[in-house]
Amino acid sequence: MTNTEPVTTRPSATPWATTQAIPIQLELTTGAVSVDSHAAQAKLAQMRSLLRAWDRVAVAFSGGVDSTLVLKVAVEELGERVIGVTAVSPSLPSGELEEAQDLAQRLGARFSALETHEVDDPLYQANTEARCYYCKREVYSEIIVFAHAQGIQHVVDGLNLDDLSDRRPGRRAAEEHGVRSPLAEVELSKAEVRELSRQLGLPTWDKPSLACLSSRIPYGLPVTRQALSQIDQAEQVVRRLGIRQVRVRHHVVHARIEVEPADIPTVLRHQAEIAAALRQLGYASITVDLEGYRMGSLNDLKR
Repeated sequence: MTNTEPVTTRPSATPWATTQAIPIQLELTTGAVSVDSHAAQAKLAQMRSLLRAWDRVAVAFSGGVDSTLVLKVAVEELGERVIGVTAVSPSLPSGELEEAQDLAQRLGARFSALETHEVDDPLYQANTEARCYYCKREVYSEIIVFAHAQGIQHVVDGLNLDDLSDRRPGRRAAEEHGVRSPLAEVELSKAEVRELSRQLGLPTWDKPSLACLSSRIPYGLPVTRQALSQIDQAEQVVRRLGIRQVRVRHHVVHARIEVEPADIPTVLRHQAEIAAALRQLGYASITVDLEGYRMGSLNDLKR
């Protein structure tokens, strides 16, 4: 895949890209988590100060909730001294590159897509519990080389405060490469990130959590390009039903579908067409997980 040249043209202002945050003194609710908007706004002000001090930054930009907020605020503070960079490999779900590029353009941010090669690394392919470390090691190395060529010394990511309590091998790679995490550094939680994104008019404020396609493969089973393509196509089958959050867990010839509990009836109504499509992709059996989507469910499996 050819690298995408930075997009530097600033589009016409759109309502969601220009909406200003209005501090609210009341306690707001995002999902089931209560958010103190005044406290979140204070943390946001701290993050703005951090970004101004760094002067020029490259944002590791997935187009997800967290990195979109970081890019939005960075552009407001630093303008063209910011560039959003999306890593492109076979583990990126279909449509995410185009969505990230569109978001960056609407925010008025320069943008580049960099091809990365973690899928070709035997240590990554082995799919141990350190897989994310080998992935991020490759991704951050490529972004840093690119950023330095642009005269940018600081690379930042979208890690938030809640992520620090989760098991994230990729965090070690970030620390080794000096990647900064402005959301976590000012202690913004996921709920606060979503609420601030809503106040800023970002369309990602309620976007489902993202994860690379390799996360659908149980540890110990090899990560291959064929498996990643199979998973991606299977998930597209389910998404075409209007379901936003879906994981097709890949167990070689068996596919286990996870969606939000409220979407399970939709999947069951279309079970025949889903089963037929996934069998065409090479799955011999297909099941629906009655517990619904849950982050890291493969970690619960006894292997």
